[in-house]
Amino acid sequence: MNTDQSLDVRAFINDRGMGRYQWLLLVLCFLIVATDGMDVAIMGFLAPAITKEWGISKAAFGVVMSAAPIGLAIGALLVGPLSDRYGRKKLLMASVGWFGLCSVLCGTVGDVVSLSALRFLTGLGLGAAMPTTTTLLAEYVPEKSRSTLIAIMFTGFNLGSALVGFGAAAILPDHGWRTVLMVGGAIPLACLPFYLWLIPESTQFLVARKYPADRIARTLRRVCGAGTPHAASYTISEAPVIAGTPAKALLSPAFRRITLSLWSTYFMGLLVIYLLSGWLPTLIKDAGLPIEKAASITALFQLGGTVGALVVGYFMDRWVPNRVIAIAYLAGAGFILLLASGSVQSSTFALFVLLAGFCMSGGQTGLNAYAPQCYPTVVRATGVSWMLGVGRFGSITGSFAGGLMLSMGWSFSAVIAVLAIPATIAAIAIVLAKFAPRAAAVRTSY
Repeated sequence: MNTDQSLDVRAFINDRGMGRYQWLLLVLCFLIVATDGMDVAIMGFLAPAITKEWGISKAAFGVVMSAAPIGLAIGALLVGPLSDRYGRKKLLMASVGWFGLCSVLCGTVGDVVSLSALRFLTGLGLGAAMPTTTTLLAEYVPEKSRSTLIAIMFTGFNLGSALVGFGAAAILPDHGWRTVLMVGGAIPLACLPFYLWLIPESTQFLVARKYPADRIARTLRRVCGAGTPHAASYTISEAPVIAGTPAKALLSPAFRRITLSLWSTYFMGLLVIYLLSGWLPTLIKDAGLPIEKAASITALFQLGGTVGALVVGYFMDRWVPNRVIAIAYLAGAGFILLLASGSVQSSTFALFVLLAGFCMSGGQTGLNAYAPQCYPTVVRATGVSWMLGVGRFGSITGSFAGGLMLSMGWSFSAVIAVLAIPATIAAIAIVLAKFAPRAAAVRTSY
C-alpha cells in the first residue's frame, strides 16, 4: 500500500453509480420508514374499538392520540446529538427496537394513562428513527441523485400508513385492537436482526470520528464493492465546525441562517399538512358530502403527496434545490386558495385536493432530502433531527388550530384559505436560505 495515498470517501461515492449494496441499503431504509409510518398511523384506526371497549369519550382518548406526536418531537431532538457522537447505525437500531417493543407493550395495557405513557415512549423511538435513517442514506448515495433516492425512501411512510389500515381491517374483527398493536410492534422487531446484519455504519461518520483506516476500508469496500481502492488514509472535504457541541453549532454564525430557515419552513409545512389531512374530512362532511366521500377525497391529498415527493426530488437533483421546494410551497398555497374559493360539490374540488397534496407534501419531503446537504458530517444528524423535531411542533399546532377555528365557528372557506399564509411563509423562508460565510472546506482524515 502506498503510505501517501488518501481517499476522499464522499468524492469516491459521488464519482460512482449506485451499486447493488447501495440499492439494498435504500430498500432497508425504505422498510424502516414504512414500519415507522405504520406505527404513527396505527392509533387512528384503533380509536373506535378502544373507546368502545373502555367506555370513554373521544375527548378523553385525545390524550392517547397526542402522546405519540409529542414523543416524536422529543425523540427527534434527542437523537441527533447522540447520532453525531455515537454513530448512525447504533442509534437507528436502538430506535427501531425501542418503538417496536413499546408498540407490543401497548397491546397489554388496560387504561388510558398507561396507554398514553407507552404511546409517548413509542413516539420517542419513532421520532428518532426517521432523521437517523435520512442521515445514513444521504451519506451513502451519490449527491447527483440523492434527493430522488431520499424521496423514494420517504414514500415508504405513506405505504406503511396505508398498509396498517388494511391490516387493522383484517385483524380487528376476529382478534381485537391489542393484536393489531402487537403485530405492528412485532414486525420491526422481527426485521431488527436483518438490519443489524446488513446496515453498515456511515463511512463519513467513521472518518469524522477518526476510526482506524482498516475499519473504514472494510466498511467502504462492503458497500461499494471489491473494486474499491486501498488507501492509507480516508478523508472528507468539509467546512470545519468550531462551535463546540453539535446543538450549539446549529445556531453558530456559520449555520444560524440555514438552521432557522429549515426550522421555519418545516414548521409551517407540517402545520398546513396536518391541519388539512386531519380536519379535511370533517370540513367536507360539514359542507354537505357524506363521510365516505369525504374520506375518499382526503385520501387524494396523501396520494398526491406521494407522487409529488418523487417529482420534487427529481427536479431538486437537476436545479437549485431550495428554489424547487419554494415553488412547490407557493403552488401549494395557490391550490389551497382554489380549494377555499370553490365548492365541495364542484367537479374540480377533488383535483385541487390532489394537487395541494402534490405540492405541499412534495415540498415537505424535498426538505428532508435538502437538509442533509446543509451540514457537515459532525453535525449532520443533529441538523436533520432538530429540523424534524421543531417541525413536529408545527404538526401539533396545526391539529390544535383546526379544532380551535372550527369551535369558533369559522367557515369551511375561512379555515382552508388561512392555510395559504403559512404555505407562503414556508416558500419565502426556504428561498431565502443562504449559507452565511464559512471557513473554507478542509480535509478531515484519519
